[in-house]
Amino acid sequence: MEIKRPLLLISNDDGYQAKGINCLIDMLKDIADIIVCAPDDARSGYSCAFSAGIPLRLNLHRKEQGVEVWSCNGTPVDCVKMALANICKRQPDMVIGGINHGDNASVNTHYSGTMGVTIEGCLKYIPSVAFSLCDQHADADFEPLRPYVREITQRVLNEGLPKGVCLNVNFPLVPVYQGVKVCRMAFGTWYNETEKHHHSRGYDYWWMIGHYRNDEPEAEDTDNWALHHGYIAITPTQIDVTAYQAMDQISSWFNV
Repeated sequence: MEIKRPLLLISNDDGYQAKGINCLIDMLKDIADIIVCAPDDARSGYSCAFSAGIPLRLNLHRKEQGVEVWSCNGTPVDCVKMALANICKRQPDMVIGGINHGDNASVNTHYSGTMGVTIEGCLKYIPSVAFSLCDQHADADFEPLRPYVREITQRVLNEGLPKGVCLNVNFPLVPVYQGVKVCRMAFGTWYNETEKHHHSRGYDYWWMIGHYRNDEPEAEDTDNWALHHGYIAITPTQIDVTAYQAMDQISSWFNV
């Protein structure tokens, strides 16, 4: 009897042509069948957005033994939804976002299209992981990530994850990793987020830019601290955003 290999659904927010996602395919294609459905161009910062007002299209770019690469004109979340509904012949064993060009630590978790991919998989009760490297260059070197990406993927395939929990994995840009830290998300703030310009035709316009500030730099249990000190940061991230610690206080307002 033929034994089916695990099936991975991979997407990103940098586009199907990005080096990070293609390196990820190369790292994992010997341990699983792979379906890629990724945006047809960069969609950074789209978080969990999906397209409600435009028609979506799929294009097949590559098909070989164990690997299919598709693009979609929508958001990263659109890509996951479209793949699950129209490409995958069976439910994937795992959804992976990345490898992202740039980190997705701290509050970037909430803006990241890479994490949007992972959260969408988790919402579908599929074990899901996001991989990101703290290097935004198009030709970033992803090879040092290979053993860690393979080990984390294999462990999740073998052991699964708790319901409603996905993993946000960020790699520092350092010559040698100091190890792995399982840590929480740091509190941080983006500031000076817009840059104003004046167009020669007489109107003002703005670019979204911004600078990040770690608001708890001394805390040693955060993803920011781990990355700053050369550690791979793994942050278990949950879908349930209920603030349980605040429920009693809010209930007291209404004598509940």
